[in-house]
Amino acid sequence: MPPERLGLGVDLGTSGLRLAVVNTAGQLVAECQSAYPAAFEQPLGWREGLKALCLQLPADLRAAVVAVAIDGTSGTLLLCRPDGSLGPSPLDQALPYHLACPEQAEAAAALVGAAGAGLPAASASGSLARALRLLEQLGGTAERGPWLLRHQADWLMGWLLGTWRWGEEGNNLRLGWDQQQGRWLGTIAEQPWSTALPEICRSGQLLGPLGADAASALGLPQACLVVAGTTDASAAVLAADLQPADGVTVLGTTLVLKQFSDQPLQGPGISCQRVAGRWLVGGASNAGAGVLRRFFSDLQLVELSRQIDPRSSSGLALRPLPRPGERFPVDDPLLEPVLEPRPVSDALYLQGLLEGLAAIEQAGWQRLEQLGAPVVQRVISLGGGARNPQWRVLRQRLLQRPVLNRPQCTAALGMARLALSAAPTP
Repeated sequence: MPPERLGLGVDLGTSGLRLAVVNTAGQLVAECQSAYPAAFEQPLGWREGLKALCLQLPADLRAAVVAVAIDGTSGTLLLCRPDGSLGPSPLDQALPYHLACPEQAEAAAALVGAAGAGLPAASASGSLARALRLLEQLGGTAERGPWLLRHQADWLMGWLLGTWRWGEEGNNLRLGWDQQQGRWLGTIAEQPWSTALPEICRSGQLLGPLGADAASALGLPQACLVVAGTTDASAAVLAADLQPADGVTVLGTTLVLKQFSDQPLQGPGISCQRVAGRWLVGGASNAGAGVLRRFFSDLQLVELSRQIDPRSSSGLALRPLPRPGERFPVDDPLLEPVLEPRPVSDALYLQGLLEGLAAIEQAGWQRLEQLGAPVVQRVISLGGGARNPQWRVLRQRLLQRPVLNRPQCTAALGMARLALSAAPTP
């Protein structure tokens, strides 16, 4: 009997890391998760967190892993040297996905040109604007050698491979990659700093075996193959068993909407990626379940949710953004949160926050439909918020369509299945 072959998926989410291991039947064999060991903006913490989690897996499972794939938050961007090392402070930190750079919006729009108008790369909330800020921060350090612009998943994938040459297609759309034309938008490729851009590969592409350093640090076979992953939200969709006319809402730290479309869509704050040969379209709000933890502990969220009657309205009209600025369903870097008034009842306040998130979700589906996406008939809920039954009923009332919760379909699971499906069969 041939030895078991396993796939390893790595999810770099907004609040922490998760690993999943699957067998050839696509079944979950093991999983583990943790918060980031350092601030989210610290790339070295991503690497150390991956090492710690991987070594939690039993040695016999690690020995059977034949392929690994990583997803990351779309838009979290950093500068590194060709060997992956980081610069002096503040260049040793990534600019997070939610950071808008309004002072670079005009320059970003000029770089992408008329063909890119309305695309995420032309926005103050896009990676291109963050890239321009990072390059500006280089200042007098530029003469120390060449620099690379890499997104979160691409930087860690570079460490796995021992080369930081690659950038996965979906992770680089907000930097200005045109996946339909297979080139960088506008005049991006003509800039003096264009050598900092990655060589683009497609999700699911085999890139090579683990580098010796990564194999040793993770306790994985050096013959283990590295497979190009995708963004965190798209990875979660891969784990769900979607039927025609299904939409996916990822109820994580941020609120993410995804659905398959027969045609690509474009617009400010809109993501559009090729996944499994189809167009996966959607958007990500800066609002999400993360804002709930500002007011309540996990235990309080469970207890207070039980006190909510999801069939009736709280009467509140809240916009639960964690900070000023929104990406989707509206692209407005100055949009203010609305977190008051706060009623005496904590349960009523929680209900108002959940309704505010549901209103953003409803506006998101309407926005996608306006742009030409199919009408979503059923919503599949993923992420930690999909464990809340009262929120499901509340959302079903406001969205006026069936809502199903599938919290077991994680982004790490989607990456593990992708990794194993891309590995050649012996």
